Amino acid sequence: MGAVNVLLFSAYIFVIFFVIGTKNAPMVKGKMEDEHFHLTVWEAFFYPHIILGTIALAISPFQLTKVSRKKPKLHRNLGKIYGFTIFINVLLVPYISLFSTGGQSTMIAFLVLNTFWLGTTAMGVLRGFQKKIPSHKNWILRSYAITWVFVSFRIIVIPLSVFLDASISFPIAVYLSIALNLIFVESKRIKKTVFVS
Repeated sequence: MGAVNVLLFSAYIFVIFFVIGTKNAPMVKGKMEDEHFHLTVWEAFFYPHIILGTIALAISPFQLTKVSRKKPKLHRNLGKIYGFTIFINVLLVPYISLFSTGGQSTMIAFLVLNTFWLGTTAMGVLRGFQKKIPSHKNWILRSYAITWVFVSFRIIVIPLSVFLDASISFPIAVYLSIALNLIFVESKRIKKTVFVS
């Protein structure tokens, strides 16, 4: 299921931003009216952001498979790539968020999301280096949950945008995505812990 979602999301990103082009993408047209918005500079941040984010999305479901766990070297190498894509992405997000659809409230929401992304991933990587494997797994699962906000956000924001202004629908969609994804991961983790014990 995760692989299918990654493929669909990748196809969506490719069509919207590589075929149609950023200049013609619905979410970018509104930004063009801002005198401080420079498309070329924004693209220099945005394209690496979506490419690295898609790589992280593609890696996360595979890392949860038995194939990955049975190949420790592959698992570690993919984990390093995953961490690298996120740590670079975390540096890109602040600039991109300056021109968020919905204005300042959305910008703040994306910066909160970025903080969660950095925090959960950094804890997962740290616990991995410390060989604290159970804690490493828990934090990386939380990091995956935050990574998948980039998919769930786009699903949640569509119906909200029908009834609400972007300044309300976008931040709500971000916060809801963070909460729902983390609740899903934590409920699965707790259920597994209870079942094992």
